[in-house]
Amino acid sequence: MEKNMLEKRFYATGRRKSAVARVYMKEGNGVLTVNKRDFDDYFPRESLKMLIRQPFEVVGKQNHFDCYVNVSGGGISGQAGAVKHAIARALQEYDAELRSVMKKEGFLTRDPRAKERKKYGQPGARKRFQFSKR
Repeated sequence: MEKNMLEKRFYATGRRKSAVARVYMKEGNGVLTVNKRDFDDYFPRESLKMLIRQPFEVVGKQNHFDCYVNVSGGGISGQAGAVKHAIARALQEYDAELRSVMKKEGFLTRDPRAKERKKYGQPGARKRFQFSKR
């Protein structure tokens, strides 16, 4: 059998706001590819890079996995949150023992916060048109 046939891949989907991330993870040496681009190139802000790496750091598996990420929708922050959610779910698929650690950190919970819709009769979600008594 070929080496590629023996390689186990782990797949998971993560969501945040209107962003959706699909992560394909396999054992390797820590290479992250996002939409066919380098991880550092796709996410320029250091805070977003830290956010995405959190699941690996909590379970102590830094540089143990190569991840291929396909992410779409939303902005850069929402996409980073979606990637983090997907990585946490993929790690859980890799080893079910890691679930309790990640659940305690809140990585497996989908963040439900999203933009509130605009209502009719007002200019935004909560803002009202200016009131004039006379």
